[in-house]
Amino acid sequence: MKLIQRIGFYLGGFSIGLVILAFFLNGKKASCAYGPEARVIKNINTKTLLYSDTVDLLISDRKVDSATIKNALLKGDVDFSMSNTRQKPCGIYTIESYIDDKEVILTVENCDSIATLQNIKW
Repeated sequence: MKLIQRIGFYLGGFSIGLVILAFFLNGKKASCAYGPEARVIKNINTKTLLYSDTVDLLISDRKVDSATIKNALLKGDVDFSMSNTRQKPCGIYTIESYIDDKEVILTVENCDSIATLQNIKW
């Protein structure tokens, strides 16, 4: 069998395998959050998000809205040097992000079943 035929058979089988995988994995909500930062962000975003009194005041004054906060939490970066991750019963995480092209620092208290946004610093 010639080399070009081998390559043709390989590519044909490989493409059939890709189609089968795409068919089976189409509806799955799989993600690959392997790094510590990605795991923390995913953990916070899967929980019910509550707001402290200071953040509620910012939302009621229309300085920021909850959708913008949620987006900032999704796209933010965790600063572990400023965070207190081992605090009992809930760890405190500092997340740096952008809201309306301004850098903000979000302080989130991450408990077992809820996450509370404690503060927003512009």
